[in-house]
This record gives sequence, C-alpha cells and structure tokens, in this order.
Amino acid sequence: MCKLFINADADLWLSTTHSVRIDGMVTSVRLENAYWRLLTEIGARDGLSVPQLIKRLYQESIKVGHDLTNFTSFLRVCVLRYQALQLNGEIPVTGAIASVEVERALPSKSVLVRDVH
Repeated sequence: MCKLFINADADLWLSTTHSVRIDGMVTSVRLENAYWRLLTEIGARDGLSVPQLIKRLYQESIKVGHDLTNFTSFLRVCVLRYQALQLNGEIPVTGAIASVEVERALPSKSVLVRDVH
C-alpha cells in the first residue's frame, strides 16, 4: 500500500513560497508544490491566475466571517475539498467551477471527513 504514496515525484512535497497581493497588502504563502499545482488547476477552470484565485478565496471567506488566521491551512483544505467533491461526483471534473450550483453540489460541509467507526 505505501508504495502508492512513497513512489510519488519528490518535487510534489517540496515547498515553494509565493507572494500574493490581497487588498493592497503583500503576503507570502508557503505550500507544497502539489498544492500549487492543484490551485493552478482550480483557477484555470475559471480563467483565474493563482494570485487571483487566492485573493478571491480570501475575500469571499472574510465576507462570510471566517477566521483566516492560518490562511495556508485554509488553502490546503480548499484543495482537498476540491478533490473530494470531484471524487464524489458533486462537481464535474472539467469546466468552470463558477457555473456549479453550490446548494446542489454541497450536501454537507464535511465532505472530507468520513465516519470510520
């Protein structure tokens, strides 16, 4: 079983820091390359660059009252949730994400967490 994971390209778990301007402030975000690749994929689906996607995620989260003290963790969860929603068939694998009917695609907030008991 572990070979499925340990035989991955080592570049995927190397971290890279990117600077992003959000509301006039420059912030640095450090993530593993696997997350940067998926953020690129997510943004591209709606014609957004990674900085544009990150800015939008930040602004929309603040607007609904989320505490983004650990913004990097928030981005990791966004990427994991994106993959889980695809695997569960709740969002299409291709096409614009902005066109997805949110209420229909999100039956629960905990799509990443399964009851293992």
